[in-house]
Order: sequence, then structure tokens, then C-alpha cells
Amino acid sequence: MAKIKDALEYHSSGRKGKIEVISTKPCQTAADLSLAYSPGVAEPCLAIQKNPDDAYRYTAKGNLVAVVSNGTAVLGLGNLGALAGKPVMEGKGVLFKRFADIDVFDIELDTENPDEIIKACQLLEPTFGGINLEDIKAPECFYIEEELKKTMKIPVFHDDQHGTAIISSAALINALELVGKKIEDIRIVVNGAGASANSCAKLAIALGVKPNNMIMCDTKGVIYKGRIEGMNRYKEQFAADTQFRTLEEAAKGADVLFGLSAKGAFTIDMIRSMAPNPIIFAMANPDPEISPEEAHTARADVIIATGRSDYPNQVNNVLGFPFIFRGALDVRATCINEDMKLAAVKALAKLAREEVPDSVSKAYGNVKFSFGRDYIIPKPFDPRVLLHVAPAIAQAAMDSGVARQPIEDMEKYIEHLESSQGKSKEIMRTIINKAKCDPKRLAFPEGDNEKILRAAQILVDEGIAHPILIGNRLKIIQKMEELNIELPDVHIVEPDDYERSEDYAQELYGLRQRKGVTLSEARRIIRRKSRNHFGAMMVRMGDADTMLSGIDAHYPETIRPALEVIGKREGLNSVHGLYMMVFKKGVYFLADTTVTIDPTPAELAETAILAADTARILDVEPSVAMLSFSNFGSVKSPQTAKVIKAVEIVKERCPELKIDGEMQADTAVVSEILEGFTFSKMKSPANVLIFPDLNSGNICYKLLHRLGGADAIGPILMGMNKPIHVLQRGDDVNDIVNMAAIAVVDAQYSPAD
Repeated sequence: MAKIKDALEYHSSGRKGKIEVISTKPCQTAADLSLAYSPGVAEPCLAIQKNPDDAYRYTAKGNLVAVVSNGTAVLGLGNLGALAGKPVMEGKGVLFKRFADIDVFDIELDTENPDEIIKACQLLEPTFGGINLEDIKAPECFYIEEELKKTMKIPVFHDDQHGTAIISSAALINALELVGKKIEDIRIVVNGAGASANSCAKLAIALGVKPNNMIMCDTKGVIYKGRIEGMNRYKEQFAADTQFRTLEEAAKGADVLFGLSAKGAFTIDMIRSMAPNPIIFAMANPDPEISPEEAHTARADVIIATGRSDYPNQVNNVLGFPFIFRGALDVRATCINEDMKLAAVKALAKLAREEVPDSVSKAYGNVKFSFGRDYIIPKPFDPRVLLHVAPAIAQAAMDSGVARQPIEDMEKYIEHLESSQGKSKEIMRTIINKAKCDPKRLAFPEGDNEKILRAAQILVDEGIAHPILIGNRLKIIQKMEELNIELPDVHIVEPDDYERSEDYAQELYGLRQRKGVTLSEARRIIRRKSRNHFGAMMVRMGDADTMLSGIDAHYPETIRPALEVIGKREGLNSVHGLYMMVFKKGVYFLADTTVTIDPTPAELAETAILAADTARILDVEPSVAMLSFSNFGSVKSPQTAKVIKAVEIVKERCPELKIDGEMQADTAVVSEILEGFTFSKMKSPANVLIFPDLNSGNICYKLLHRLGGADAIGPILMGMNKPIHVLQRGDDVNDIVNMAAIAVVDAQYSPAD
């Protein structure tokens, strides 16, 4: 009952339903209005009249899909009608937008006449870049899709048929690999003869299942040659030459059982009668043909998938349709053909065999996933699905000759897709590409940490850095074997027997002998006590270009050895900390957020200059605001005087830098407020925000991250004599890779000795 209440509350709270239309262009002034509508709109209209392809340039057509339904087969609920099916179609639109940034209009047609649906879709072709047919009952859905594909020049895709088929086929490929069976040798039984079953059967045959090894059943039993009752031309193509007449008979000795029928259609006895290592896809919704608990009770060697999210191996169509349309729209495909569907199958199957990122585990309650009997299909919230499936679809469309606008550079296209997942992805891809141009030697003092090892694999595979793993050699190698990580050429350094350890100890003794450190203590620190000291010394002595540490330690424990060994840059008063805060529409650099508690005016000035330099290194032109609770002298106090003095210092040292202050935070980032201070040299909002103390900086970045929805990238250390950077405890593998890229770029700009 609680779930029913929650579902109704979800749909009815606030703005009713799940969708709204958002303008992508400004409409705030009379000038905006004249461009959005009359008279400005006339120009694109005339351009499209001359060249219809300009509709993709001047309108939303190229990123707009119609989800069309008459509500005759809504989920597992049956013929609810067009209006009652609308929540499902709105939901489909939400998924298109969430997973592939595709806009959707849901179109519910109040008719059960297939020709009327065909005509309606044909008339809508000028509006849309593609049509997703949804929840239309069989056999009418087959006829509708066939006719539309013949007559329309945009992709038409009946997801109930092909979506389930694509996802389940990908899962089938992986399940067969796990049990060591060849697809051409298996015997498969498909229970159900509707839209999904028809497409699943066709796609399985296209992948290599022999037609005479497939039996299809409906509510009247096996579909066999010569059967008359309940037959149609769509079932006839799967009529088998067999003596089997019931599902129970067909299941005996079968390798695979596909269920696209109803709850309880499979029994424990059926499962027990199947061949060794049976594969069962019980895909009825909302309740499967047999539950995983029952299947595992019947057989210990079973692999089972369902349509349910609360069981492993969910056959979820959201793994298909958003990304299939994304790829098809991006090459302006005229259709979605068999080659494109097979490309999606293979891309999904391949992705499931790759290592699963921590972000996916977090999305599912920190459950660890790895290729195996309980993980044969990627998870819907895996961001890599877009980057694998859409390019595969686009490439297949180009190879099969249905792409009207081929992609010239597939690598750049994938980067574009990645950037569509968020501004932070776009920014980090730019930084990663800079790192790849000149990868540096990156020391990891926590070289035996699982996350560090997994990140090191990515760094090597992508050519971002040359990792140096510091730690016990045998332990690191053993851990890599356990994680199936292959880094044959990676540099592993064991401090206790490293050839340079004595040199490092002598250097540390020279640095710290007047601070209570004896030579024997220096040797102990370098060889056994502190790998952070060891890693920092590798950077100091030129055996590494940069260092990244902190995944297993508190922040002070990591930064203290770096300060003792590397120290601050000559001429600076302090070391400073910065975070990149990435929002949907832009990036801001916040400092000091991690190091200097109560900076002097000179230290504040340093923070501003270093933060501006960091922004430039990361390809952002800085505009710096020195923040306070006062606007340009509106309040006199020691706190504001400190900021005013810092501004003076910066302007004297860096007269070309765009900087002003003291100013309040909203003045710094809101154009309308800033414009009121006509004397200010800052004519546009700031992107580098300098806080008057650590209190305000630290509080602000954490609130923006947790409540403001900003991605926080950092901490980035500024002012070190050599590039050293710090991780946060709890960082995932992706965070480590991002910080490694920043460390490498920092090292690229670090002056040589």
C-alpha cells in the first residue's frame, strides 16, 4: 500500500505529471521576443522552405522524439486506453532526457485502428527526428511499424519489441560465455508470441541460434507446423517441425528459456528438466514467470534474469532506447535497421565484461558488481552505456548506408557525448586530453590500495600518466592478480630495498636535522614509516614528476610530509588550497578552501594570483572577486580592511589581472548587481572567488557541493615548490583519475630544476 501511495504522490506533488517544456533561448526583453517570434522567426522559416535540412539547424527536430501509443498494451496491465497510458509515455520521456539528453513529446492516440495510427505518425514527420512506438498490442504493432518504416524517412522503433530483444540478447551472449556454450549449439524455448517474443526470437536467430533449435509457445502451447488454432502470419514464421505440444515438453533438455508471458508460467519441475547450466530469462512484468528464489531452489547451476530491479540481471529497456535513438539522431539515420540493433547488442555485452566504476556501485547502495552469473548486463545508471551504445549505433548506421550526416571523428563524438553528461565531464575531458599530450611520472604512496590500482589501470590505458606504485611489491602484485589488473610495465617501488632509499634518507636528514630528526630516524621514515615522505622525496629528487596521496589518510597526515620535503615555492608566504566547483552552466574556482585558516593580506593576495594561474592552466580565463560581507567600502572593519589591502597588492603585482573587491558574493556572480558599480573594472561576473578566511571558504564549497548540486573537483594544492596533490578519503576511482590528470597538467607547467 505504501508503494501505491508513494507512486501517486510522486506524480501529483508540485507541478502535475513528470514533464515540462523549457525554453532554450532567452525571452526576457522586447528584443528577445522579436527574435523568438515575430518578426525574427520569419528568417528561419524561409531558410527551411528553401532547404528542408535546415530544420535540423534552426529547430529542435534533430533532438526531438515522439513517444506514440494508443494504450492497448500498457506494461503488464493490458488495454488501459490512450489516456490511462499517458503516465507511462511521460515516464518514457523522462528516461530519454535523463539518459541521453533527448527531448520528447508524448503522443497518446485515442484509436485502436492501426491505419489511423500510421496516418497520424506520417503526418507528424515534419515535427520529429524519430518515433518511438510504445505499448501497442500485437499483432497490430507489427503492421504499424512495418508500414511506417516503409514510408517514413526518420527512425521508427517499437521499443516493446526491439528493446527487450536487444537487452536480453546481450545478456544471452554473456550467459553463454559463462557456461561455455556456443550459440549455434543451444536449444532455446520462447514462451510468448507477442511483440517482445517475436523480436527476441528474430534477434536470437540473427545472432546465430539455428531456427530448427528454437521452439515458440503461446497460451495454447507449442507453435508447430500445421497448427491452425490461434495462428497468424507473425506466429507462422516460428512454427517448428516438432512433436512437442506443451511448454513442459519443450523445456525438457532445453539450454535457454525465454519468458515473455505471465507470472508463474515456469515451474520448478520445468527448470529441473532443462540441460546443465540452464539460462532462464523470466521477463514478464511486473512479476516474472518464475522468481530467482524458486529457480535457484530448483537448480544450483542456473543463470536467471528478470525484468525486476530488485533482482540481479535486470532486463531493462532503458539500457537500449535512449542510446539507440541518440546514435540514430546524431547521424540523421533514416531508420533503425538490423545492423544497428546487432551493434547495440554487442556493445552492451562487451560493456558488461568491463570493470564497473565506483559511481555505479554507489548508485546501487555500494554493491560491488563484476562480470559473472549475477551480472551479465550493465546497470541502467552506468554512465558508460551512452558512450558505448550510441557510437556503436552511429557507426552501424554509417556502415549500412542509412546515415545522412556521417560522423567524421568518432573519438571527438564520444567526447561530445561525455560532455553531455555534465559540465564536469566536459571540463575533465579537456584536462585529461591536456595530460595525455605529455604524460608524467606520478607517484602513488598508497600503491597497494584497490582504488589506486584500478585508477592506475585507467591512467595507463588512456595514456594519462606513468604511475609509480609505492609499497610492498608482492602485496601489490597479489592485489593486481585478485583484481584482474594487468600492468606489466608499471614501476613498483618498495622503499625498504629501493636503490635510492639511502639518498632519500640523507636528503631528509639534511632537511630536518635541526628539527629533531636524526639520521637513523630519517632512514626509518624513508624505509618503513612514511610512504608519503618517500613519495614526496621521489618528486624532490627528480625520480617522479608529481605525487598523489591521501585515499587512506586524513588530510593533515598527507600534506605535512609534502610540506616537510617539498615545501612552499620560494617567495611565497604560504601554500593554498582550491576547489573547482562545476555547475551545469559553468565552473568556478574557490580558494582558499583547505589550508590557510586566517590569511594575512599578503597571503590573500597570493591565493588570488595562484588561483588565477591555476584557472589559466586549466584553460579558463580568470576573473577574480575578493569576497567579503562589504561592497567596496560599505562597511569599515578589520576584516574588510584586510581584503582591501589584498586587492591593492594583487593589482600592484599583476596589473593585467581582472580583479576587484572587496565585494559581496552575489555582487561577484550576478551581472545585474555588478553593473550597478559602474566604477568597477570587472564588467562580467567572476569565476574565481577568493574567500577572506578558511571558515567561509570551506563552508561555502561544501554547501555548494551538497545543496547546490555542484561537482567539487579537488582539493588542488597551490604554491608547492613541486607539484604535489592530495586525495580525499572516500574518493572513488573516477575522482582519483581526475586528480591524477590535474597533477599531470600541473607538472607540465612546473618549472624544471
